Amino acid sequence: MPQNTGRSYLYLLTFTAGLTTLGVELTASRLLDPWFGNSLIVWASLIGLIMLYLAAGYWVGGRIADRSPHLITLLRLTGIGAGAVGLVPAISGPVLKLATAGLADFNAGLLAGSMAGVLLLFAAPVTLLGCVSPFAIRLALSDVQSSGVVAGRLYALSTAGSILGSFLPVLLLIPNLGTRRTFALLSILLLLVVLIGLVRGRHRWDVLLAVGAVVLVAWLGWRPAGPIKPVAGLLFETESAHNYIQVVDAGGVERQLRLNEGEGIHSVYRPQGGLADGIWDYFLLAPAFNRTPYTPDHVRRIAIIGLAAGTTAKLFTEAYGPIAIDGVELDPAIIAVGRHWFDMNETNLNAVAADGRWFLRNTSLVNWELGKFGATDPTSQSTLPPLYDLIAIDAYRPPYIPFHLTTVEFFALVRARLAEDGVVAVNVGRTHTDYSLVHAIAATMGEVFSSVYVMDEPDNGSELGNSLVVATRRPTGLTDLTANLPAFDQPLLAEVARRAAPQAQMAAPPAGTPIFTDDRAPVEQVVHALVLRYMLGISPAQ
Repeated sequence: MPQNTGRSYLYLLTFTAGLTTLGVELTASRLLDPWFGNSLIVWASLIGLIMLYLAAGYWVGGRIADRSPHLITLLRLTGIGAGAVGLVPAISGPVLKLATAGLADFNAGLLAGSMAGVLLLFAAPVTLLGCVSPFAIRLALSDVQSSGVVAGRLYALSTAGSILGSFLPVLLLIPNLGTRRTFALLSILLLLVVLIGLVRGRHRWDVLLAVGAVVLVAWLGWRPAGPIKPVAGLLFETESAHNYIQVVDAGGVERQLRLNEGEGIHSVYRPQGGLADGIWDYFLLAPAFNRTPYTPDHVRRIAIIGLAAGTTAKLFTEAYGPIAIDGVELDPAIIAVGRHWFDMNETNLNAVAADGRWFLRNTSLVNWELGKFGATDPTSQSTLPPLYDLIAIDAYRPPYIPFHLTTVEFFALVRARLAEDGVVAVNVGRTHTDYSLVHAIAATMGEVFSSVYVMDEPDNGSELGNSLVVATRRPTGLTDLTANLPAFDQPLLAEVARRAAPQAQMAAPPAGTPIFTDDRAPVEQVVHALVLRYMLGISPAQ
């Protein structure tokens, strides 16, 4: 080690390398989200391969350090790794475009190949970053007696950097700078630390190369690059702490909200009003499953778990009038997009950025704005949890299903928040022939609710579709639905009844259907099996 470079510099380098490594891992997930989504299988692949690359880096770094125990060798390895981090977004572009075709067509081979190609892009930078800690230990050791202290201190600093790197991209960099610039900033930060060592060691040509790398990465990161994922009719895109968000103009007729990989439509907005011609419409009919006589004026307050950009809230306001609606959406950025691009500004809608289960469990802690909804004494009622006539759950989108919103315990909480004549309705995805997820949700709800029904949205020739699973707090039958329908004569309700009521049937999950609980909820297994069968063209076992 050069005389003018001591352990303090190695500590700084190790800390920054740890920060960059975890920062790359977290930012890599956001690079993949617009193309592959953020399911558990994507996360497992990413984390598993990153750990593999780090393990290779630890081994390679130790070997090289023994053969060439010089600071300049470490700086060159680190500089190459840091520069490669900044190149990842640019190099990944063509591979990600191939992934679009694979995902749109559900081509298993193309999709898997594209994802493997993208993940391989991280092999070189992460492996090289993995070399830093063992190499730094080799350089920092002056005697065997202090080896434990030195190794412990360096690994502690590397871990401290990793802790910062796990929060910095998600909480600050990605929401404010975007994925591409986050990669660039992480790369530049580590390159600057490498430059300090190169300048102090007076390695002129290496300094020039490092400066050139900083300039190149900065240019790639901050140059105008157009949309992250171009699609026809793109009006707006942004990245939040939770999602990659797109607003798309569908031929001037409606606006659509698309998230992450963009194959699903999460909200639609039609300025002229009327039905949305999707599963959102079917929620309007859910209260009619109550015990007769039940009329629309019984519906006074509803909750929507998975508000998105407000399609369901807008439909209920048009069909039922200005009833009190508590809309829960995990991502505050989506609420902002809904207000700006989807006219989600109904005065009767209380939009809350929160997890749906937390919201239902902690209702007394949320600002309900009871005065706005007609409460006579907001002060005396503010600690009472409101009871809902309907809880609409639209937070599932295979393969990205929050398991804690699928369990017996969750539906028990939902039941506790329903009025005596309360109803819960859940949007569940399926294929034309594979109802495995629908059956699992219906069976789980049947553990809590007296009566459970399924309404299939006609798929009109598409291989993918949706079903609405409806459960009533009190025992009911299909005869109650038939008897209640004449009272649901508002034009939107009448049209939904004409389309949806013939599809209604009692839920009949087959024997052996799993029941999801907080302790054991194999949601991912059910969903991944469904997706795999569909991609491979395999019919589900009956």
